[in-house]
Amino acid sequence: MSRFRVIIDADPGVDDAAAILMALASPEIDVLGLSIVAGNVPLQDTLTNACKIVGVSGRNDVSIHAGAAGPLVRDQVFGRYARIGSFSDELVPHSSMVPAEEHAVRFIVRLAREAAEAGDLITICAIGPMTNIALALVQHPDVARGIGQIVSMGGAFTALGHRTPWAEFNVLADPHAAEIVYRSGVPIVVMPLDLTFQALFTAEHFKSFGDCGAAAGCALCNLFSTFDRSDVARFGRPGGPIHDAMTIAWLIRPELFASRKATVGTQVAGLTMGYTYADFHRMLDRPPNATVVTNVDEAGFINLLIERISLYGSAVPDSKRCEA
Repeated sequence: MSRFRVIIDADPGVDDAAAILMALASPEIDVLGLSIVAGNVPLQDTLTNACKIVGVSGRNDVSIHAGAAGPLVRDQVFGRYARIGSFSDELVPHSSMVPAEEHAVRFIVRLAREAAEAGDLITICAIGPMTNIALALVQHPDVARGIGQIVSMGGAFTALGHRTPWAEFNVLADPHAAEIVYRSGVPIVVMPLDLTFQALFTAEHFKSFGDCGAAAGCALCNLFSTFDRSDVARFGRPGGPIHDAMTIAWLIRPELFASRKATVGTQVAGLTMGYTYADFHRMLDRPPNATVVTNVDEAGFINLLIERISLYGSAVPDSKRCEA
């Protein structure tokens, strides 16, 4: 079995929690560390949440690195639940983990250079604003040689936005960083809202996370049960997406997905700042720069995420099952 050596660049965030816990439970993924950015909430809160998520997984060997506290150029915007700040101890237990001293950008640069020298390239799963990654690529262009691919959750094409009518949040929060990454020449996989809206999780699925009996599963059950993600008016049925976990699922089970090559870019100024476009038909005089994931096997993805979270509780007796 081949393993992906992965840096998870995140702004935890409820979806980020699911992606991180999924990756840490998966033998196909060697999580080299987390590079944390402000996004859903301010940096101090994303750091606290990252420490809690890794702590609840039991993987105290995974380092957490503080990165950019704001976007490259634009005024800062936060996510829908920014007022909540960090996860309460009732939702996710307190962790004694603390961030490493090494800055997230320096961490990315160091590991990418080591990977290039060894000929064993790393993958970056970008599930927040891409500020850290853009800073690494701009300040140290040679690091691109050590990055095999960037698997990103971001953008919205026909689905339009969920933070503004035209923009997905991760791109909206730092469109200049997204455009730098898209134009970097590093192979990039784009997972837009058009894709993530295809797989909807219901209360029964959240209960399945808690049924594993482990602290990690109970934390996910608590988070998704507290922060309602359903939107019947938009989706046409009950349930809501878990966007970020698709990046991990794509690495583990690519057969669950379909994709197309396209030229992807971002509007970096004006009223529609953060709008992303995908040219599938070579209408622009630019070669494709991305693999856009277009479709997912909904049941396969949902079952895979539940299966991986259940691994945390494989040795927990039934008497310790969580209540949803």
